[in-house]
Amino acid sequence: MIGRLDRLLTLYAMGRLCRRSAASPDIPILMYHSISEEDSGRSAYFQTATPPRVFAEHMALLRRNGYESIHLSDLAEAIKNDGARRRLVVLTFDDGYADFLTGAFPALSEYGYTATMFLPTAHIGEARRSFKDRECLTWTEVRGLSGAGIEFGSHTVTHPQLHDLPERAIREEVGLSKKVIEDELGREISCFAYPFAFPQTDRRFVGMLRSVLQDAGYRQGVCTTIGLVNADSDALFLERIPINGCDDPQLFEAKVYGAYNWMGWAQRVKQRWGAIPGVGHEKAEPFTDTQIMTQKRKS
Repeated sequence: MIGRLDRLLTLYAMGRLCRRSAASPDIPILMYHSISEEDSGRSAYFQTATPPRVFAEHMALLRRNGYESIHLSDLAEAIKNDGARRRLVVLTFDDGYADFLTGAFPALSEYGYTATMFLPTAHIGEARRSFKDRECLTWTEVRGLSGAGIEFGSHTVTHPQLHDLPERAIREEVGLSKKVIEDELGREISCFAYPFAFPQTDRRFVGMLRSVLQDAGYRQGVCTTIGLVNADSDALFLERIPINGCDDPQLFEAKVYGAYNWMGWAQRVKQRWGAIPGVGHEKAEPFTDTQIMTQKRKS
Protein backbone atom coordinates (compact mmCIF):
# COMPACT_ATOMS: atom_id res chain seq x y z
CA MET A 1 0.00 0.00 0.00
CA ILE A 2 2.72 2.48 0.94
CA GLY A 3 4.44 1.84 -2.38
CA ARG A 4 1.41 3.14 -4.23
CA LEU A 5 0.59 5.87 -1.71
CA ASP A 6 4.09 7.33 -1.79
CA ARG A 7 3.91 7.51 -5.59
CA LEU A 8 0.51 9.23 -5.49
CA LEU A 9 1.61 11.85 -2.97
CA THR A 10 4.94 12.42 -4.69
CA LEU A 11 3.50 12.97 -8.15
CA TYR A 12 0.26 14.78 -7.39
CA ALA A 13 0.60 16.42 -3.98
CA MET A 14 4.26 17.43 -3.97
CA GLY A 15 5.52 17.27 -7.54
CA ARG A 16 4.37 20.69 -8.68
CA LEU A 17 5.59 22.36 -5.50
CA CYS A 18 9.04 20.76 -5.39
CA ARG A 19 10.16 20.63 -9.00
CA ARG A 20 13.80 21.63 -8.99
CA SER A 21 15.20 24.29 -11.30
CA ALA A 22 18.48 23.95 -13.15
CA ALA A 23 20.04 26.54 -10.83
CA SER A 24 19.11 24.74 -7.59
CA PRO A 25 22.08 23.91 -5.36
CA ASP A 26 20.40 20.73 -4.08
CA ILE A 27 21.96 17.50 -5.36
CA PRO A 28 20.37 14.04 -5.44
CA ILE A 29 22.33 11.06 -4.15
CA LEU A 30 20.54 8.04 -5.60
CA MET A 31 20.61 4.79 -3.62
CA TYR A 32 20.57 1.55 -5.60
CA HIS A 33 21.22 -1.99 -4.39
CA SER A 34 20.93 -4.98 -6.72
CA ILE A 35 20.65 -4.44 -10.47
CA SER A 36 18.55 -7.50 -11.22
CA GLU A 37 14.92 -8.50 -11.54
CA GLU A 38 12.40 -7.30 -8.93
CA ASP A 39 12.20 -8.86 -5.48
CA SER A 40 9.20 -11.19 -5.54
CA GLY A 41 6.57 -10.72 -2.88
CA ARG A 42 7.79 -7.34 -1.63
CA SER A 43 5.85 -4.09 -1.80
CA ALA A 44 7.08 -1.36 -4.12
CA TYR A 45 8.48 0.74 -1.26
CA PHE A 46 10.65 -2.09 0.09
CA GLN A 47 12.05 -3.33 -3.21
CA THR A 48 15.84 -3.26 -3.40
CA ALA A 49 16.29 -4.59 -6.93
CA THR A 50 16.25 -2.64 -10.20
CA PRO A 51 16.16 -4.61 -13.48
CA PRO A 52 19.01 -3.70 -15.88
CA ARG A 53 16.49 -2.44 -18.44
CA VAL A 54 14.94 -0.05 -15.92
CA PHE A 55 18.36 1.07 -14.68
CA ALA A 56 19.37 1.91 -18.26
CA GLU A 57 16.15 3.93 -18.61
CA HIS A 58 17.04 5.85 -15.45
CA MET A 59 20.50 6.67 -16.81
CA ALA A 60 19.00 7.79 -20.12
CA LEU A 61 16.59 10.10 -18.28
CA LEU A 62 19.44 11.64 -16.29
CA ARG A 63 21.39 12.24 -19.49
CA ARG A 64 18.40 13.81 -21.26
CA ASN A 65 17.92 16.14 -18.29
CA GLY A 66 21.55 17.26 -18.43
CA TYR A 67 22.92 15.56 -15.31
CA GLU A 68 26.63 14.88 -14.69
CA SER A 69 27.67 12.22 -12.20
CA ILE A 70 30.43 12.64 -9.63
CA HIS A 71 31.95 10.48 -6.91
CA LEU A 72 30.68 10.93 -3.38
CA SER A 73 34.18 11.99 -2.30
CA ASP A 74 33.98 14.94 -4.73
CA LEU A 75 30.57 16.15 -3.59
CA ALA A 76 31.57 18.73 -0.97
CA GLU A 77 34.02 20.45 -3.30
CA ALA A 78 31.48 20.43 -6.13
CA ILE A 79 28.82 22.04 -3.94
CA LYS A 80 31.29 24.66 -2.76
CA ASN A 81 32.66 25.56 -6.18
CA ASP A 82 30.11 25.02 -8.91
CA GLY A 83 27.15 22.96 -7.77
CA ALA A 84 24.69 25.71 -8.64
CA ARG A 85 25.97 25.96 -12.23
CA ARG A 86 25.77 22.26 -13.07
CA ARG A 87 23.19 19.54 -12.66
CA LEU A 88 25.02 17.00 -10.55
CA VAL A 89 24.01 13.54 -9.33
CA VAL A 90 25.78 10.96 -7.18
CA LEU A 91 24.98 7.32 -7.97
CA THR A 92 25.53 4.97 -5.04
CA PHE A 93 25.22 1.19 -4.75
CA ASP A 94 25.02 -0.66 -1.43
CA ASP A 95 26.03 -4.25 -0.60
CA GLY A 96 28.65 -5.01 -3.29
CA TYR A 97 26.50 -7.22 -5.49
CA ALA A 98 28.09 -8.87 -8.51
CA ASP A 99 25.18 -7.85 -10.75
CA PHE A 100 26.59 -4.30 -10.67
CA LEU A 101 29.22 -5.53 -13.10
CA THR A 102 26.74 -7.05 -15.55
CA GLY A 103 23.63 -4.94 -14.96
CA ALA A 104 24.83 -1.43 -14.07
CA PHE A 105 28.35 -0.91 -15.36
CA PRO A 106 27.45 -1.26 -19.08
CA ALA A 107 24.79 1.47 -18.79
CA LEU A 108 27.08 3.70 -16.73
CA SER A 109 29.75 3.37 -19.39
CA GLU A 110 27.29 4.04 -22.20
CA TYR A 111 26.13 7.33 -20.68
CA GLY A 112 29.51 8.42 -19.33
CA TYR A 113 28.55 8.08 -15.67
CA THR A 114 30.50 6.93 -12.65
CA ALA A 115 29.36 5.60 -9.25
CA THR A 116 30.31 4.96 -5.65
CA MET A 117 29.82 1.42 -4.31
CA PHE A 118 29.81 0.41 -0.64
CA LEU A 119 31.23 -2.99 0.31
CA PRO A 120 30.40 -5.18 3.36
CA THR A 121 33.89 -6.65 3.39
CA ALA A 122 33.06 -9.99 5.04
CA HIS A 123 31.10 -10.85 1.90
CA ILE A 124 33.81 -9.89 -0.59
CA GLY A 125 36.53 -12.46 -1.29
CA GLU A 126 38.88 -13.71 -3.97
CA ALA A 127 36.37 -16.52 -4.45
CA ARG A 128 32.69 -15.65 -4.97
CA ARG A 129 30.67 -15.03 -1.80
CA SER A 130 27.04 -14.13 -1.25
CA PHE A 131 25.00 -11.70 0.83
CA LYS A 132 21.23 -11.93 1.32
CA ASP A 133 21.11 -14.75 -1.23
CA ARG A 134 22.76 -12.66 -3.94
CA GLU A 135 26.28 -13.14 -5.25
CA CYS A 136 28.80 -10.41 -4.46
CA LEU A 137 31.78 -9.04 -6.35
CA THR A 138 35.18 -10.62 -5.92
CA TRP A 139 38.24 -8.58 -4.99
CA THR A 140 39.58 -9.10 -8.51
CA GLU A 141 36.39 -7.53 -9.90
CA VAL A 142 36.53 -4.72 -7.35
CA ARG A 143 40.08 -3.89 -8.38
CA GLY A 144 39.09 -3.95 -12.05
CA LEU A 145 36.14 -1.63 -11.48
CA SER A 146 38.29 0.68 -9.38
CA GLY A 147 40.73 0.91 -12.26
CA ALA A 148 37.79 1.78 -14.53
CA GLY A 149 36.82 4.75 -12.36
CA ILE A 150 34.30 3.31 -9.88
CA GLU A 151 34.76 4.60 -6.33
CA PHE A 152 34.52 2.22 -3.38
CA GLY A 153 33.65 2.85 0.24
CA SER A 154 32.83 0.92 3.39
CA HIS A 155 29.50 -0.66 4.29
CA THR A 156 30.99 -2.15 7.50
CA VAL A 157 32.41 -5.67 7.79
CA THR A 158 29.34 -7.81 8.55
CA HIS A 159 26.49 -5.37 7.73
CA PRO A 160 25.00 -5.29 11.26
CA GLN A 161 22.54 -2.78 12.66
CA LEU A 162 25.16 -0.59 14.33
CA HIS A 163 22.59 0.88 16.68
CA ASP A 164 22.49 -2.50 18.45
CA LEU A 165 26.25 -2.71 19.03
CA PRO A 166 28.53 -1.29 21.74
CA GLU A 167 30.95 1.44 20.68
CA ARG A 168 33.93 -0.95 20.68
CA ALA A 169 32.22 -3.22 18.16
CA ILE A 170 31.16 -0.25 16.02
CA ARG A 171 34.77 0.95 15.88
CA GLU A 172 35.84 -2.49 14.68
CA GLU A 173 33.14 -2.64 12.01
CA VAL A 174 33.92 0.76 10.49
CA GLY A 175 37.68 0.67 11.02
CA LEU A 176 38.47 -2.85 9.85
CA SER A 177 36.31 -2.59 6.73
CA LYS A 178 38.14 0.59 5.72
CA LYS A 179 41.52 -1.07 6.25
CA VAL A 180 40.62 -4.16 4.23
CA ILE A 181 39.39 -2.12 1.25
CA GLU A 182 42.46 0.11 1.35
CA ASP A 183 44.76 -2.92 1.50
CA GLU A 184 43.00 -4.52 -1.47
CA LEU A 185 42.95 -1.37 -3.61
CA GLY A 186 46.26 0.11 -2.51
CA ARG A 187 44.70 3.52 -1.94
CA GLU A 188 42.89 5.50 0.73
CA ILE A 189 39.10 5.45 0.89
CA SER A 190 37.05 8.16 2.60
CA CYS A 191 33.38 7.16 2.20
CA PHE A 192 31.01 5.20 4.42
CA ALA A 193 27.40 4.04 4.09
CA TYR A 194 25.28 3.25 7.14
CA PRO A 195 23.59 -0.16 6.87
CA PHE A 196 19.84 -0.45 7.58
CA ALA A 197 17.54 2.36 8.71
CA PHE A 198 19.46 5.31 10.14
CA PRO A 199 18.35 6.24 13.70
CA GLN A 200 18.51 9.97 13.06
CA THR A 201 16.44 10.95 16.11
CA ASP A 202 18.85 9.27 18.57
CA ARG A 203 21.18 12.24 19.05
CA ARG A 204 23.46 10.46 21.49
CA PHE A 205 24.08 7.62 19.07
CA VAL A 206 24.55 9.92 16.09
CA GLY A 207 27.08 12.00 18.00
CA MET A 208 29.01 8.91 19.06
CA LEU A 209 29.00 7.50 15.53
CA ARG A 210 30.23 10.82 14.11
CA SER A 211 33.25 10.67 16.42
CA VAL A 212 33.92 7.03 15.50
CA LEU A 213 33.81 7.79 11.77
CA GLN A 214 36.05 10.83 12.12
CA ASP A 215 38.56 8.88 14.20
CA ALA A 216 38.65 6.18 11.51
CA GLY A 217 39.44 8.76 8.82
CA TYR A 218 36.13 9.00 6.98
CA ARG A 219 35.26 12.35 5.43
CA GLN A 220 31.98 11.55 3.65
CA GLY A 221 29.08 9.33 4.59
CA VAL A 222 25.58 8.48 3.45
CA CYS A 223 22.59 7.01 5.22
CA THR A 224 18.98 6.08 4.52
CA THR A 225 17.47 9.41 5.53
CA ILE A 226 15.51 10.63 2.51
CA GLY A 227 16.21 13.98 0.86
CA LEU A 228 18.48 15.96 -1.44
CA VAL A 229 21.77 17.41 -0.19
CA ASN A 230 23.26 20.90 -0.18
CA ALA A 231 25.88 22.93 1.64
CA ASP A 232 23.96 22.62 4.93
CA SER A 233 23.87 18.79 4.90
CA ASP A 234 25.87 16.77 7.42
CA ALA A 235 28.88 15.46 5.46
CA LEU A 236 28.97 12.14 7.35
CA PHE A 237 25.23 11.45 7.23
CA LEU A 238 24.14 12.68 3.82
CA GLU A 239 20.58 12.09 2.71
CA ARG A 240 19.78 9.84 -0.24
CA ILE A 241 16.88 9.02 -2.53
CA PRO A 242 15.99 5.29 -2.62
CA ILE A 243 15.55 3.95 -6.15
CA ASN A 244 14.25 0.58 -7.34
CA GLY A 245 12.61 -1.17 -10.26
CA CYS A 246 9.16 0.19 -9.39
CA ASP A 247 10.28 3.73 -10.21
CA ASP A 248 8.71 4.42 -13.59
CA PRO A 249 10.06 7.41 -15.57
CA GLN A 250 7.55 9.86 -14.08
CA LEU A 251 8.26 8.86 -10.48
CA PHE A 252 12.02 8.63 -11.06
CA GLU A 253 12.18 12.19 -12.40
CA ALA A 254 10.02 13.45 -9.53
CA LYS A 255 12.37 11.84 -7.01
CA VAL A 256 15.44 13.36 -8.66
CA TYR A 257 13.83 16.82 -8.64
CA GLY A 258 13.04 16.66 -4.91
CA ALA A 259 9.35 15.79 -4.86
CA TYR A 260 10.12 12.75 -2.69
CA ASN A 261 11.69 14.79 0.11
CA TRP A 262 8.45 14.71 2.11
CA MET A 263 9.27 11.09 2.94
CA GLY A 264 12.19 12.33 5.03
CA TRP A 265 9.68 14.12 7.25
CA ALA A 266 7.62 10.92 7.46
CA GLN A 267 10.73 8.99 8.53
CA ARG A 268 11.45 11.44 11.36
CA VAL A 269 7.87 11.30 12.61
CA LYS A 270 7.88 7.50 12.61
CA GLN A 271 11.16 7.34 14.51
CA ARG A 272 10.18 9.98 17.03
CA TRP A 273 6.80 8.46 17.85
CA GLY A 274 7.43 4.79 17.22
CA ALA A 275 10.11 2.17 16.96
CA ILE A 276 13.12 2.93 14.78
CA PRO A 277 12.63 0.70 11.73
CA GLY A 278 15.37 -1.85 11.29
CA VAL A 279 16.75 -1.59 14.83
CA GLY A 280 16.93 -4.94 16.57
CA HIS A 281 17.31 -7.05 13.43
CA GLU A 282 20.20 -9.01 11.97
CA LYS A 283 22.69 -8.54 14.77
CA ALA A 284 26.20 -9.72 14.04
CA GLU A 285 29.32 -10.20 16.08
CA PRO A 286 32.10 -7.95 14.78
CA PHE A 287 35.08 -9.51 13.04
CA THR A 288 38.54 -9.18 14.52
CA ASP A 289 41.73 -8.51 12.56
CA THR A 290 42.67 -12.19 12.87
CA GLN A 291 39.30 -13.37 11.56
CA ILE A 292 39.47 -11.04 8.57
CA MET A 293 43.00 -12.15 7.71
CA THR A 294 41.87 -15.78 8.03
CA GLN A 295 39.03 -15.08 5.63
CA LYS A 296 41.41 -13.53 3.14
CA ARG A 297 43.80 -16.51 3.32
CA LYS A 298 40.92 -18.92 2.70
CA SER A 299 39.48 -16.94 -0.22
